[in-house]
Amino acid sequence: MSIVLVSAVALIDRDGRVLLAQRPEGKSMAGLWEFPGGKVERDETPEVALIRELREELGIETFASCLAPLTFASHAYEDFHLLMPLFACRKWSGIVRPMEGQRLKWVPVRSLRDYPMPPADVPLIAILRDWL
Repeated sequence: MSIVLVSAVALIDRDGRVLLAQRPEGKSMAGLWEFPGGKVERDETPEVALIRELREELGIETFASCLAPLTFASHAYEDFHLLMPLFACRKWSGIVRPMEGQRLKWVPVRSLRDYPMPPADVPLIAILRDWL
């Protein structure tokens, strides 16, 4: 079974809400809500991949120094194993907007469980809630 490395972020706004992105139609697990991020490409660190993904998916810029490692998910899906570091980020430039047609929602941390998420993301909610 191959290991897929994906980097994700809990973007936290001034009101302490966390940004969730809904997986668009046509992608696996379409309709589920997730922390923004994406696959780490060859020769990228998780931080570099996340900075690239935030630029491509949300139109914002941040720096590795603004990404605080928080926790990680390790989850066996049917045809691959996902390893996903989750970073927390409170500082970026630009206005968050859906660059790839995905729906976005700023969610109070206490309401994160109200959104259906991929199995790997669900255990991260309790850690994020305790940290905030």
